[in-house]
Amino acid sequence: MSPGLRLRRWSPADAGAVLAAFADPVMAWQSGEPVVGLPAARRWLAARAEQWDAGSAFAFAVVDGADAVLGNAAVGAVDRRHRTGWVSYWTTAAARGRGVASGGCRAVADWAFRDAGLFRLELGHRVNNPASCRVARAAGFAVEGIQRRKLEYDGVRHDVELHARLAADPAPPPVPPVRPGRAAAG
Repeated sequence: MSPGLRLRRWSPADAGAVLAAFADPVMAWQSGEPVVGLPAARRWLAARAEQWDAGSAFAFAVVDGADAVLGNAAVGAVDRRHRTGWVSYWTTAAARGRGVASGGCRAVADWAFRDAGLFRLELGHRVNNPASCRVARAAGFAVEGIQRRKLEYDGVRHDVELHARLAADPAPPPVPPVRPGRAAAG
C-alpha cells in the first residue's frame, strides 16, 4: 500500500465520512440502498459489521496517516468451502487518481490470502470503466473474460470484465508513480 495509507475496520464514528463519500454521484451504484442521510450511513456501517461478525464479508476503510477515510476495500461473498471471495473497492472523490484504490485492493487481497485463508479472489468492473480495470491490474488481478450483460443500472445492461488473483500467483509488481487524474469507483 502507498506510504501513509493503511486498512482498518470501519467504525460507527465513520458515519459522516461514509455519508460524504456517497454524496458523490459516482458512488450511486456502490450501495444497495442509497446513502443519503446519517441514518443510512449508519445502516451501511452496521451491515459491514454484521457481515464481518458472520464471516461472510470483510470491509476495511482505507485511511491516510491522519486516519481520514479515503475509500473502502472489501472481500465479500466469502465461500469457506472453496476458499474464494469477491473483492470490491471505492474511493472518495478527493482520493481518486492517487493510488488509493489499487493500494487498498492489493492490501485487502494480501489480507484475504494471509489472514482469512482464501485462495481465489475475483472482482469485476463494467467494461466502460477503464479506471477500475487499471486498479484491478495494478493489484495483480488477471483478466479472465467478459460476463455479458451482467449488471443493470437505470434500465441499461452492462458487460462486466472478470478478473481473478490466486494466492499462488506471484506478487504484483510495484505500482508506478500515480499521475493526477480521476479514477472511477470499482
